[in-house]
Amino acid sequence: MIELPESITYASMLNQYILGKTVAAVCPPSAPHKFCWFHGDVNAYDSLLKGKSVERADAYGIFVEITFEGGLYLNFNDGVNVRLLEEGEKPPKKYQLLIAFDDGSALVFTVAMYGGIACHQGEFDNEYYLKNRAGITPLDPGFTEEYFLKLAESVKPNTSAKAFLATQQRFLGLGNGTLQDILFYAGIHPKRKLVTLSREELLGLLASVKKILGEMAEKGGRDTEKNLLGQTGGYATVMSRNTQTSGCPRCGGQIVKESYMGGSVYYCPDCQPLVK
Repeated sequence: MIELPESITYASMLNQYILGKTVAAVCPPSAPHKFCWFHGDVNAYDSLLKGKSVERADAYGIFVEITFEGGLYLNFNDGVNVRLLEEGEKPPKKYQLLIAFDDGSALVFTVAMYGGIACHQGEFDNEYYLKNRAGITPLDPGFTEEYFLKLAESVKPNTSAKAFLATQQRFLGLGNGTLQDILFYAGIHPKRKLVTLSREELLGLLASVKKILGEMAEKGGRDTEKNLLGQTGGYATVMSRNTQTSGCPRCGGQIVKESYMGGSVYYCPDCQPLVK
């Protein structure tokens, strides 16, 4: 899933590899996916984008947006996987969108679980997009200690650490994937209530949010995700499906995996005790 480190990585690589390329054709889904949502008629994307050149790519939280000449945009989010194909490289048989460029290269978009792809002319009024576009992420200068503490004060005292970090778009680009390592390095159990955290622990959580997200972005995303070239990210996760059987890197204890709030959480019960 695309979270802030991956959106930053995608935007950086798109700017590196496709800037200035001109669209030759846009191919609609070769295999429709009921959990891939498009803005408007995907069959109209070809007439909108054909002949337009790429001006830039930007990251907005969980969204990546490509800007084309003429005020046209294409963004994607969540579980959309995007790969750059070189000239002559065959696309997968099943894809949700393919953008071919006049130099023979192409971008191919596939969805495993769910995701959205939107081509628009500046009128995309999706609430999540608008919030991610207008808001600040934990890596922005405006995400200060004061801002963070106000967020903590704005939620109910019995809100869990996971709910605080990964719901209601409070921390743009931070989701169930990135929060695992953030909570581990902060020494906080995913189910721990905010009311049990001291000011010092809250500030430690903020420091972990900024440090871990920053490292993940600097290293090209997490090793559980792939980038524009199909390579896994350079950040080695410590609490993920990749490490569940490896043991806690701090104490050597068993890493626990359990379902919580619609997704899996990974934690060390010794290093992240559930304080009540």
